[in-house]
Amino acid sequence: AAGYQTAIYNTYWNPRTESHLLDTLDFSRVAGIIFAMTPTQPAKVRELSRRVPVVAVGDRVVDFGIDTVDVDNFGAAQLVAKHLIGLGHKRIAYLSTALNEHHISRMRRAQGLQEAYRMWCPEGSVTICSHVNSLEAEISTPDLEYRSGMELAYKCLRNDKITGIVAINDMVAYGVLDAIRAEGRRVPEDYSVCGFDNIFPSQFLPVGLTTVEHYIADKGRNAFEILHSKMSGESSDRNITRVEFKHHLIVRDSTAAPRGEEKTG
Repeated sequence: AAGYQTAIYNTYWNPRTESHLLDTLDFSRVAGIIFAMTPTQPAKVRELSRRVPVVAVGDRVVDFGIDTVDVDNFGAAQLVAKHLIGLGHKRIAYLSTALNEHHISRMRRAQGLQEAYRMWCPEGSVTICSHVNSLEAEISTPDLEYRSGMELAYKCLRNDKITGIVAINDMVAYGVLDAIRAEGRRVPEDYSVCGFDNIFPSQFLPVGLTTVEHYIADKGRNAFEILHSKMSGESSDRNITRVEFKHHLIVRDSTAAPRGEEKTG
């Protein structure tokens, strides 16, 4: 709408791929750059931002010295934990695709759940289950997140003390829902399930997914607005802009009191 052409490059969180792109792109022909995730080469990106406007969509805990549009993944996870604790869930599982330093949002959500249970439900526990995938699998498997959710859920169902499952995102949560049904269990009567992202299908029946809305599309628009103000000279290149989007929990039919218990508050 602003009259720019857009080129999209996928790095799959590979530092070498990101570094290669930063070294080989002809920035004399690039008006600006948006990182749709936290850069893996922060020093290189910071140096680049002195020559071309750069905006990153990241997590509030990270400050690379460049313009960012942030979300508080730690706080979002605490919101989910508070909801489950209020329903009476003492033992939950957190299911995620690869957890490592390149996936800050995934790590922060795990930490938020753990800290919330430490403060508000010390007698409870958060079991962390992650699925390690190769770069080749990330690239070549379109349903990777869904399949990871199913495989991890089958492992969790072996632990009969777990009553709530939090998925790293809604696509993983769909895999969890189908695994529970395949095992002859019910949602939310036997297991409560939560996700993150609030993608469009999450509202579909028969079981709407309880999830966190953190405004993915709005963050993208805001990132471009910040970038455009730098590209057009409306704001100084020396000013650093950080915008944080507030999240909120959307409670649907996939969460309820644990099996055999009444809601506590």
